[in-house]
Amino acid sequence: MKVKSESKLAIFDTFKTKGDDLTGEANRQRSIITILGSKANPAERTRTGISQKIAKKHGIAWKNIYSGIFRDLDEILLPMEIAEEDGRLPLKRGPKALQEKGIPYYHLTKKGILIALSLNEIKNREELLKMFFSQADSKEKEFEKILASLLKTSPNFTYSIFQKYVKAFCDNKIELLPFDLSKLKDLSDESLIIQKEILSAFVKLSKQEKEDAIRFLDEIT
Repeated sequence: MKVKSESKLAIFDTFKTKGDDLTGEANRQRSIITILGSKANPAERTRTGISQKIAKKHGIAWKNIYSGIFRDLDEILLPMEIAEEDGRLPLKRGPKALQEKGIPYYHLTKKGILIALSLNEIKNREELLKMFFSQADSKEKEFEKILASLLKTSPNFTYSIFQKYVKAFCDNKIELLPFDLSKLKDLSDESLIIQKEILSAFVKLSKQEKEDAIRFLDEIT
């Protein structure tokens, strides 16, 4: 399926006049990816099910957001191969042709799972990380051991790496797949440079200096 030239994942889009406030489209796409990345049952992963789940959370009528959900799936997430059909649910009522075809429900592709790892809203990211690497090729698996290790000690830092990687993709700076964190090197991300500097310096400190540094950081964070 060819991606339309105007297709763009908007999960990091913000209002120009409202600082870091995410746009409605960004929040909607994040919600869809969160549902598809969770353990939602098939009925909750249809267009209607997704709309109802999001609407219930926000206390609004699901029919008011259905067209937006439909558009995000059919014009963005499906053409960009972030989500794909996972099966069809039989219909007992409605037009005969629709009853025979059933209602499609969706799940995340490998690409979609990688994107989901960048979203703080998702609660089962550790499980998704394992799922992603179970589908990874040998080159991509080179990053599995170090990321799994970092996840145990520094989960926020680990997921911030995925966030920077996926945002770079959304900004058309890198290709998402194959997964290769060395692509971030060319972006000269200031926060990553600072984190590397701190880590490099920390391992050289004496035991007392490390304790002093941790105490200092505890006071300011």
